[in-house]
Amino acid sequence: MIVGLIGKVVRKEPTSLHINTNGVIYEVFVSLNCSSGIKEKEVELFTTHIIREDNQSLYGFIDINEKKLFDRVIKINGVGPKVALAICSTFTPSGFAQIVSSGDINMLKRVPGIGPKGAGRILVELSGFVLDTESDGSSNTPSVSEAMMALESLGFKKEVISAALKNCVGTTTSELVKEALKRLQK
Repeated sequence: MIVGLIGKVVRKEPTSLHINTNGVIYEVFVSLNCSSGIKEKEVELFTTHIIREDNQSLYGFIDINEKKLFDRVIKINGVGPKVALAICSTFTPSGFAQIVSSGDINMLKRVPGIGPKGAGRILVELSGFVLDTESDGSSNTPSVSEAMMALESLGFKKEVISAALKNCVGTTTSELVKEALKRLQK
């Protein structure tokens, strides 16, 4: 499984790149947002490697949150890599998270390849979609991690738990779990 590439951009088109990594040239499909963000010849991409019966494709991302969005969206029934890449081209990850949280079907229908039924299905499947932007480590205390695991064992989705714990003020695991459960039951 190819999870990242570092190399020189040999050819750049709006939705694809050819990247030379030590003499091997890979074709990598990218979103318009990613393509416009590539200014240098040397590039480092996070990739999703999709293997099908008749095809192998690489999808590249500069932003890890865009990769997470892509990986999450392609798991939805009826949404393939092309539609997922169109979503990434149309919205930033944070903009998409806001659309999902507000349930805005009309904004989602702007994406090429998504109609009213598809937009509705995406919104239902991704209810509670939250970006994990807390990579600075400030909120990843042992208590928060333990509370996360406890709430996951109760059957809550990780994204919903993250959103609930984000605003909790408790310092111990039990305080955090109690506070998050109150927020999750609303």
